[in-house]
Amino acid sequence: MRNVVFVEGVRTPFGKAGDKGMYAGTRADDLVVNAIRELLRRHPELPPERVDEVAIAATTQIGDQGLTIGRTAALLAGLPKSVPGFAIDRMCAGAMTAVTTTASGIGFGAYDIAIAGGVEHMGRHPMGEGVDPNPRIVADKLVDPTALVMGQTAENLHDRFPEITKERTDAFAARSQERYAEAVKTGKIGPELVPVATRDKELGWGLATEDEPPRPGTTVEQLAKLKTPFRPHGRITAGNAAGLNDGATAAILADEDTARELGLPIGMRLVGYSFAGVEPEVMGIGPVPATEKLFQRTGLSIEDIGLFEINEAFAVQVLAFLDHFGIADDDPRVNQWGGAIACGHPLASSGVRLMTQLARQFAERPDVRYGLTTMCIGIGMGGTVIWENPAYNGSEGAK
Repeated sequence: MRNVVFVEGVRTPFGKAGDKGMYAGTRADDLVVNAIRELLRRHPELPPERVDEVAIAATTQIGDQGLTIGRTAALLAGLPKSVPGFAIDRMCAGAMTAVTTTASGIGFGAYDIAIAGGVEHMGRHPMGEGVDPNPRIVADKLVDPTALVMGQTAENLHDRFPEITKERTDAFAARSQERYAEAVKTGKIGPELVPVATRDKELGWGLATEDEPPRPGTTVEQLAKLKTPFRPHGRITAGNAAGLNDGATAAILADEDTARELGLPIGMRLVGYSFAGVEPEVMGIGPVPATEKLFQRTGLSIEDIGLFEINEAFAVQVLAFLDHFGIADDDPRVNQWGGAIACGHPLASSGVRLMTQLARQFAERPDVRYGLTTMCIGIGMGGTVIWENPAYNGSEGAK
């Protein structure tokens, strides 16, 4: 097996889904095309014909995010027609799966270089649009009826872990907004963003250069007043969960020897990955067994992980992970630049956002050897990837 490296990731600014969102007049495939083009622009040392595969994820694979979008996006981005591509779907972990799938091919020797990412235009294609779930899923009691509504699964997680109170989730959400705002202010978030031309029926052309969803200055007191749409007197609100968003991500993966041959930077080295299934009605707990499974396979433990990027689909899901591993709610190693509650979660694209942020954090932290990206996945799954920091210097006290 060959060493697989994460060269660099980029993303579009994330927008709010809906008619008033900044991408209301922008095609989904154009979002991911912009991301791929930016990768190629940033790395002229990479001959386009050396790209062996393009894997692009989308949860709702119809309309302008259908038609084998990995292949069509590759063509639209200007890659040679000799470069193949495919589409992939694992709901929220689509881009994560695009990375692990192509990485497996690189490790095996089928590819030298691949581009992997994801796109979701939830304004044009709400989750579940056009699907026809088999009625036996509920009629035969394979899953609880709440399993198909993500907000209800988060309420179920609160039921299972009553020690995770709404007060804790609201505090975590406010901290996510605060950390994100500080990361933007200090330039931590921004260099990975790809400007996107937008079109508004009334205002004409514009340019998206920053995320639309964040609410800087959000307080716990404000969050406490929000409605609980999934259950009367519930605990899940629009403030302690990610919103409905539009956006795209893309990353270059390579065999380490090939990367060095071409002079490509090495942002992270893949250590291992794992996916696990859980009861669909509590899908938010998925990162726990996925991570435990990966620790068993790699021989690492939670003490070895110096940085965490955990997708914030819901605050309760992140806190369930932290409680399981004995990590404090405000641990500075966890989502140090904020997370999806602040910047947004365009479903299938988010996995590469986590990886891109971790790679940038690694560059600043030579004292950290291992980092972890993890996320819960709809219909009852979790996915975790562990990465090694190539900048690790083995300094005393380092992870």
